[in-house]
Amino acid sequence: MGNTGKKLLIIDDDARNIFALSAVLRAKGYDIISAPGAIEGLGILAKDKDIGIVLIDMMMPEMDGYEAIPRIKELHDGLPVVAVTAQAMLGDKEKCLSAGADGYISKPIDVDKLVVILKQYIN
Repeated sequence: MGNTGKKLLIIDDDARNIFALSAVLRAKGYDIISAPGAIEGLGILAKDKDIGIVLIDMMMPEMDGYEAIPRIKELHDGLPVVAVTAQAMLGDKEKCLSAGADGYISKPIDVDKLVVILKQYIN
């Protein structure tokens, strides 16, 4: 596929979320890589400099998104990160953005809304 900047890393501990998101985003032309946790995701980011954006689940065991986002930014300064939360609680968006996320979306994910967010960062 080559590097069109449409390479997306999904970090989520729920394989069903990864599967569903990967299917719809691949259909829209995105190249998808996934990791079952933040530690694995950081490992991928350390090796792969072609990733254009990261979609990260905020609630995961081991290391949550709030801890992982600053580490992602250390590895790739300027890499856009979109936070995904299970339920939109009051203040979630602000908490995600203050942790360093560039965008925010809650589950269940509205794919059209997600694509609009992604297009702000990668074409």
